[in-house]
Amino acid sequence: MTQSFRKTLGGYDPRAGRNAHEANRPTLIPVPSLLRSLLTEHLDPGYAAAAEARRVNEAAGRVRPWWQAWAWQLAGAALLVAVFAVAMAQARATAPGVRETQQVLADSVRTAETEATAATDRRDELAAQVDTERRSRLEGDARGQQLLRQLDEAGFAAAATPVIGPGLTITVTEPGASANLSDVSKQRLPGNRQVILDRDLQLVVNWLWASGAEAVSVGGVRIGPNVTIRQAGGGILVDNQPISSPYQVLAVGPSHTMQDVFDRSPGLQRLRLLEASYGVGVSVSAGDAVTLPAGSVRELNFAEPIGP
Repeated sequence: MTQSFRKTLGGYDPRAGRNAHEANRPTLIPVPSLLRSLLTEHLDPGYAAAAEARRVNEAAGRVRPWWQAWAWQLAGAALLVAVFAVAMAQARATAPGVRETQQVLADSVRTAETEATAATDRRDELAAQVDTERRSRLEGDARGQQLLRQLDEAGFAAAATPVIGPGLTITVTEPGASANLSDVSKQRLPGNRQVILDRDLQLVVNWLWASGAEAVSVGGVRIGPNVTIRQAGGGILVDNQPISSPYQVLAVGPSHTMQDVFDRSPGLQRLRLLEASYGVGVSVSAGDAVTLPAGSVRELNFAEPIGP
């Protein structure tokens, strides 16, 4: 057998495993070894064939002139330059339109925010008028006073009334920009320098409720039914309203009891861990006149089946 045939079989001798001297012994057929082939033949067959073809062409004098290789390279470079030139021309042509579209969108957003603020103020004004008229009509008899008490209790449970009383103020401040925060290991979200996340504020609010709080607000937004604290990219939304650092969490309730429980809670422990690890500012203080705003009240619609 030739050496090339042995290589075809993966390095095995074709006669290996055969026994022609002992009777009644099986004749073994050699099987190529893939592992042996990988260990002995380091060059891919395709590359080997290309190298062999190049060697044959060089031996026969069929060598491609050097200027052909340079011509292909110059043609590729010219094509790249043309593509970049066309892209830059298109970008310059569309830049004014893009800026104009951005300006229009920004103006639309500002207009919508102004209209939403005006509508909210008008709603609050009308709600105050309705409350005043309702109290003036119901305070005259015992039945009306009982209804007012029930309405007040329902409004407080729905966070629809402002609250003032003793409580706690927790202020959480994002750390300032520093070289350490540019390290990926110092980022809680990949590619984001924000340290305080929605789950941190959620944990604080939950433990304030567990500590005995009767009303809570975050960033000036009252926490009530259907109010969520969630992450939105690099910001935090409370009831779909963006809040920014410093994040102020207010809780009305028995301040001393609340502080004793909250000081030992996982909510404050997480804030202290962020303070030690990232430089987050954490402040907890008790007060006698903590003021919380009223929350927004939404109408609840219920679907009912039609027919029998």
